[in-house]
Amino acid sequence: MDGQMAVGENYGLRDEIKAYWSARAETFDRSPGHEVFSESEREAWHRLIVKHLGPGEGRRALDLASGTGVISHLMDDLGFKVTGLDWAEPMLERARAKANSRGRTISFHMADVENTMEPDRAYDVIVTRHLVWTLVDPEKAFAEWIRVLKPGGTLLIVDGDFVSASFAGRLVRRVMKLLERAGLLKADPMHAPGMAEIHTSILSRVYFSKGARADRIAALLKNAGFEDVRIDEDLRDVHRAQARHWNYLKALSRGLQHRYAISACKPR
Repeated sequence: MDGQMAVGENYGLRDEIKAYWSARAETFDRSPGHEVFSESEREAWHRLIVKHLGPGEGRRALDLASGTGVISHLMDDLGFKVTGLDWAEPMLERARAKANSRGRTISFHMADVENTMEPDRAYDVIVTRHLVWTLVDPEKAFAEWIRVLKPGGTLLIVDGDFVSASFAGRLVRRVMKLLERAGLLKADPMHAPGMAEIHTSILSRVYFSKGARADRIAALLKNAGFEDVRIDEDLRDVHRAQARHWNYLKALSRGLQHRYAISACKPR
């Protein structure tokens, strides 16, 4: 991957995002914070999910931007009947292969999260991880998500502000980049030649280009008709488990970011 994306009259930001994540599919599961690398992290995710969504008990769950199916598998662990949607075919190929190898009955389909083509009132819960920051039109997306939820259904968003950073956060990132260039620190697959530049370019043009802050997302959810919107910034158990698989600086950098879970309900 040389970092060059096709450009044409009909090639827009959504196409760039789709192409970027298609290219990332090959290395996606190698990164801590994407795939689950320990039982302690799996249990931490289970606790977070149950905290906001309750037990599965056969309820229908929609995993949006499901990628290689990491969150879908966590939901399946808990007894949800899961459907995963993603618009990057390489991600879906890996998700289907992973589910098949693990004997899971999870359905994965290609779809745009802003226009899922799913039936009205079809799902008890919707879950997203690291999706909202990439949205081009969150108002349209949230209207779509409330449409496909059953009355009383719950949305769970797990995301973060990957743009704005404190002075300490910026300092840690600068040191990491210097060490990576010097060959003293292993670079993240995202920082392969050309990929970091594409990521930065996309990030500068999405709706939350100044940072996906939890309060801004909560306000948009309320405007879309969701109620009982709650912001949960206590993701320490998940991050602590993930940090065991990072170097010290990477773990510190992640710990300094504004990360959160937001739950919201569709009125009955």
